[in-house]
Amino acid sequence: MEKINIICVDDQEEVLDSVLRDLRPLAKFFRIEGCESAAAAQTLMDEIAADGDMLGLVISDHVMPGKNGVDLLGSISKDDRFAATRKILLTGQATHADTIRAVNEAHIDSYFEKPWKPHELLAQAKHLLTLFIFDKGVEPADFLPVLDQAVLLERLRRG
Repeated sequence: MEKINIICVDDQEEVLDSVLRDLRPLAKFFRIEGCESAAAAQTLMDEIAADGDMLGLVISDHVMPGKNGVDLLGSISKDDRFAATRKILLTGQATHADTIRAVNEAHIDSYFEKPWKPHELLAQAKHLLTLFIFDKGVEPADFLPVLDQAVLLERLRRG
């Protein structure tokens, strides 16, 4: 089975722990890592790429010391190694301008305001990871229990 990674980034430990807990149902199928800064996330991304593994999803807070979440997600969008990586901005403090920049420059796939509903975050993560798996040409059979069934059926119908 291909190793696909999920990185969650938030400088507040309790928030990061909540995101990781909400994604726990995916842990049997994906490697899930938490980072408390954009710099730590970038180091981990370099390690993932060096190991020849894939980065399926990054979920990032916006307001963090150093590089903010929109800038982190934007840098991912510009990095050819992570062209297919899906991105979620999870924040309670982004301004309207930040959100527009996240969509236009960071090409985020989804946006959640804090506090979020755990089942909605998990469902969106499954949806985006399913799209990632098909976009990368990964064999979906190994991930069937956690794939978004609607996307799976649509893609299988298309052939």
